[in-house]
Amino acid sequence: MIELKRRVAYHQATGLHCQVVSPAELQQLHPLLMTEDLEGAVWLPEDAVATPVAICHALASLARQEGACFIEQCEVQKVLTENARVKAVSTSLGTVLCEYFVNCAGMWARQLGLQCSPSVRIPAVPAQHFYVTTPPLPGLQIGLPSVRDYDSHTYTRQWEGGFMAGGFEVEAKPAFTGGQVPSDWVHQLPQTWKQFMPLWEKVLHRLPLLRDVGSPVLRNHPDNFTPDGRWILGETPEVSNYFVAVGMNGNSLQGAGGIGRAVAEWIIEGEPTTELLPFSVQRFLDLHNNRRYLLQRVREVVGRHYSILYPLQSEYKYGRRVRCSPLYSMLEEKGAVFGTRMGYERPLYFDSTYKPGHPLPQMPSGSFYKPKFFDFMLEEYLACREGVGIIDMSSFSKMELKSSGTEVVDYLQQLCSNDVNIAVGGIVHTGMQNERGGYENDCMLVRQSDNSFFMVSPTSQQTRIWQWLRQHLRGREVDITDVTSMYTLVNVVGPKSHSLMAELSNSDVRLLPFTYRKINVGYASDVMVMSFTHTGEPGYCLYVPSEYALHAYDRLISVGRDYGARDVGYLTQRFMRIERFIPFWAEELTSLTTPQEAGHAHRVKLDKEYFVGKFSLQRQKERGVAKRLVFFLLENVDPDQHLWPWGGEPIYRDDECVGIVTSAGYGFTLGKLVCMGFVQRPRATHTPVTEEYILQRGARYEVDIAGSRVTATPHLHAPHLATLATEHKYRPSLWHAHAARP
Repeated sequence: MIELKRRVAYHQATGLHCQVVSPAELQQLHPLLMTEDLEGAVWLPEDAVATPVAICHALASLARQEGACFIEQCEVQKVLTENARVKAVSTSLGTVLCEYFVNCAGMWARQLGLQCSPSVRIPAVPAQHFYVTTPPLPGLQIGLPSVRDYDSHTYTRQWEGGFMAGGFEVEAKPAFTGGQVPSDWVHQLPQTWKQFMPLWEKVLHRLPLLRDVGSPVLRNHPDNFTPDGRWILGETPEVSNYFVAVGMNGNSLQGAGGIGRAVAEWIIEGEPTTELLPFSVQRFLDLHNNRRYLLQRVREVVGRHYSILYPLQSEYKYGRRVRCSPLYSMLEEKGAVFGTRMGYERPLYFDSTYKPGHPLPQMPSGSFYKPKFFDFMLEEYLACREGVGIIDMSSFSKMELKSSGTEVVDYLQQLCSNDVNIAVGGIVHTGMQNERGGYENDCMLVRQSDNSFFMVSPTSQQTRIWQWLRQHLRGREVDITDVTSMYTLVNVVGPKSHSLMAELSNSDVRLLPFTYRKINVGYASDVMVMSFTHTGEPGYCLYVPSEYALHAYDRLISVGRDYGARDVGYLTQRFMRIERFIPFWAEELTSLTTPQEAGHAHRVKLDKEYFVGKFSLQRQKERGVAKRLVFFLLENVDPDQHLWPWGGEPIYRDDECVGIVTSAGYGFTLGKLVCMGFVQRPRATHTPVTEEYILQRGARYEVDIAGSRVTATPHLHAPHLATLATEHKYRPSLWHAHAARP
């Protein structure tokens, strides 16, 4: 609790009438309020209203008391840098030397970022936002709740004795279409009832008393949105010590405390204590900062603010088909339904009923039940389990690391928790940890020569891991090259993949696990064939030079017909990974999750001389873990009738909440819904979470799905996946349909 004197200062600064009362007096005023921990309290009369501007002045007043300096009517013109690090800020009143700079410039943030050298990408653009205020209404009851009507995309709240009502349009408009926010922006925004009227009619339907209100005032104020509607926080990859906190889309006050704390931790400690991957400025590429792209994307991002975003089924409509694999057009003609990640188009599933020349298939309406495209996913799974599945996974980030001597080996040994000093031609799966032992990357390293490595990381890591690698160079002469677009990645999955590859390459492709070789595929040369897949099934990863991609794919499909080959989408691959208990980056593997907690202790070599995070992992090994990733089989759940888990559901052990589901899906081989989640003890304790605790005989686990608890059986290792049983409930009709198609 903040001190009483600060509360009084805050309310006096906002101009609100306030009264200091004792906890006992406050208890009488508000019987339901807990007051035991209050030394004193400030009571606001029910008619008190604080405006955002007043709150800003109040916070500034409190900051000044702590030594902060505020200068108003001062234009920030440019951030000056030296060796790509913040040095000073040029303003209309002069130059200010500084070590750190935080860009909180709202709808001017992107513009200010571009004025830096090197320029900083901050993809946020203002959209038009309409709202209406009414005059005071006599006799209006004080203390009415704010109403958010998600069905109509509107909100209504009390405002100065009347009401304020606004909405987030399903099809919004950018506030300004030019390159910059105009200096007279207040006069550039149209105040047109025609545009707001559809939302206003819905407000009137929800609150009929507003129909009798005279002279409502319409306002159009810009609201800042990012390409995915989430905040942008953190240190920029282009300039060190340049931090960003923008894209609040109307929630600046709501998130201010947490955002301020996180940025302060970033500056002082080097990293926040809260997992902020969904908000990281590193989740963007130059594509996202393109003005035309932003003006397109903001049209739908505004409406998504009040939409139900169904998991794995809520793809964007605008700003699409920008970053594509060479295989995109061919896959589109074969019925691919695409999603986007890091701006990259990737097939989610294939509509096998699609006929060329007909309208392209579209993602059906979302559902929290069994997806409406489930049958297509099952066909794809069957190909991977009994024939050959072909998966375009080109969106994965790919980098080459080289040195003239052994520098690259020493460099990677210090960054990676696994031993990367492997034989040439070998592949190692490793994490890159932070000082707390948490994951900063989960990657494959392929040793191509004594002094060169090829690194494959998750799609969303392309910017983030680039910054991490460069930050840790510290003068080492190691060349790091982003080669993501140079290779098309094709996963060839299934028991017949070896026979197919042997025929295509006319060579021996019996590789030892986690090794690679360069071979020809058809006429395509220098294809890197790696003996692992991202599904847990047998097969290969093919890294094809992009100029050969169409030819290599054509040969895989045409020759693969004899082996039951078919195209497979990302969602099927995702479910197969979950069934194999393979954790995902940014879901299970985060900066706050260690390898021991994720069940990957076998990939950590503590006998190495040093690597980032080693000491934290040593301590954790000695003391035990506070949480552990667990695989759950959901029992007595009918996938055809019941709601599915999608992530975020509470996990109960003997009626006490012990964790949250992180990933979930359908286990095709097991014939059950499955999920992953971290289990910890229900109360704060220093007692570690052991295997015995998790698997204790008699312990009852349940997962709460939308208020209904279902029995869950825990596992610390993936269950054995036998061949698909003939009595599998989905097998008969769908397998015959799959086999009958050419």
